[in-house]
Amino acid sequence: MTESAMQSERRKDNLAPLTSENLWDLVVVGGGITGAGVAREAARAGLKVLLVERQDFAWGTSSRSSKMVHGGLRYIAQGDVRTTMHSVHERERLMREAPGLVDLMPYVMPHYAGKFPGRWLFGGLLRVYDWLAGQRYRQYHSADAVIQRFPLLRRQRLTGATEFADAVTDDSRLVQRVLQEACDDGATAINYLGVTSIKQDSHGVSLTLQDALTSDHHVIRAQAVVNATGVWVNDLRQQLGKTHSVRPARGSHIVVEAERLPTDVSFTVLHPKDKRPIFVYPWEGRTVIGTTDLDHPAPGNDEVGITYDELHYLLDLVRYQFPQAEISERDVISSWAGVRPLVASGADNSSKESRDHTVWQDGRVVSVSGGKLTTFRRIAHDVLSKLREDNSDDDTPPAFPELTLSNGPVFTASASVSEGWADVLSTLPEKRQRRLLGFYGRCAKDILAQSSEETREVVPGTDVLWAELVWSAANEQVVHLDDLLLRRTRVGLLVPQGGLTHESTLKSLLQSPLGWSDAQWQEEVRRYRILWETFYWLPSERAEVLAGHTAEVQQAS
Repeated sequence: MTESAMQSERRKDNLAPLTSENLWDLVVVGGGITGAGVAREAARAGLKVLLVERQDFAWGTSSRSSKMVHGGLRYIAQGDVRTTMHSVHERERLMREAPGLVDLMPYVMPHYAGKFPGRWLFGGLLRVYDWLAGQRYRQYHSADAVIQRFPLLRRQRLTGATEFADAVTDDSRLVQRVLQEACDDGATAINYLGVTSIKQDSHGVSLTLQDALTSDHHVIRAQAVVNATGVWVNDLRQQLGKTHSVRPARGSHIVVEAERLPTDVSFTVLHPKDKRPIFVYPWEGRTVIGTTDLDHPAPGNDEVGITYDELHYLLDLVRYQFPQAEISERDVISSWAGVRPLVASGADNSSKESRDHTVWQDGRVVSVSGGKLTTFRRIAHDVLSKLREDNSDDDTPPAFPELTLSNGPVFTASASVSEGWADVLSTLPEKRQRRLLGFYGRCAKDILAQSSEETREVVPGTDVLWAELVWSAANEQVVHLDDLLLRRTRVGLLVPQGGLTHESTLKSLLQSPLGWSDAQWQEEVRRYRILWETFYWLPSERAEVLAGHTAEVQQAS
């Protein structure tokens, strides 16, 4: 079988369940963390579940967050202790269930004379925060201790700093782990498959799906549908004659080498211009600065990139807060921008909008938007609860009146290391063992079983094993090179030139498992290079280059 034929056969196998006779209990539209969470909870409750995503899994907001699993400190300040309690409990749960994927990260808030927030006010908020978590994380450090530990930090009028804790993750891998759990419980998940039509009748819901790779159409039926498409939620709802105001908000980040701005904590600092909190934090061996928070035009199906103004907004913060580091554009090795779905309430700017989720029920179609990465399990329960209740807006009977939702672990324990692969695992440093088990769960065993001494080495400057790339290329529905380098792994954000400094190694290891011919490989590299330079590096001030690159990327995809 030729490589291109192997790729085609793989796709055919993925689409095989889409027969016209195939009635699904639940179709989930949207392959981000919300959709993945719904699919996971529905599948383990015994429903026959199909999840479809018109782009790649986690292509939208769920690969472009700040990577933080927050407890929701801001909600305490707003008097919403209940929301914070839910978020803190989910944070603690995720750290217990997925160590190596969701880990504790120390945060530091410096205090300056006459500046908000003062030590005592902030400490009071943290007392409530720690009480809700059932853990004491907070501690105060004197100015001298802070300067000794963080010599690059701005010293003028520094009075001390408060340390507390939240958690950090790889958001895209979190989505993949949740999808893996859903599929282990019988769900089917397919990327590059969009919904072009949705209709309801007395027997359920009919959907027309379009394969983004071939333009082929498939018609399926389901008892119910969950629309978990985030900022695109109205694309589907308007076919049912319903819409709700969703406020897209763009958040952008820049990545620099840790040697240029070293930190082992996440600094929470207020921007000198508008007093918004900005984070400067370690992630995957780099230092990240973000995020911005700006209204974004209604998103289409296109990539989003950082703007020139956002870049300099973040650089201004770093220069002010860490003046001795002298960070400039030359230090930026990558960037990313994402669009958050905020349910509009009329606030005067997007920073003041609630981050809570909202659920709408239109017969057997339930839509959800908003919400946090941290609370995906609770969101899934709220959504699925709608499908076992009577709909007060019409006479539609509940789709699943007997549905029982589980409060059990989201993640099953990783395969026992006593099953013949402990020796291979033990060759890795402890940090990489923990990371591999957290990122891949039971599949870590397969990655190592199929690895060689060569592929158990890391991509230079990262903790990513070459073996991860090889296994993912063959097993995680990788269609384009950016699927692999920007989402299945984060090589494209961590390595200069989006990882293409290692193109020859990438080709030798990945061309065969991807099933690409030489011509396909070259086309994918060309497409990826344009996409990365346009949307994941520095913003281009040359409008003709940006417009030309965008057109080429869309044509190639």
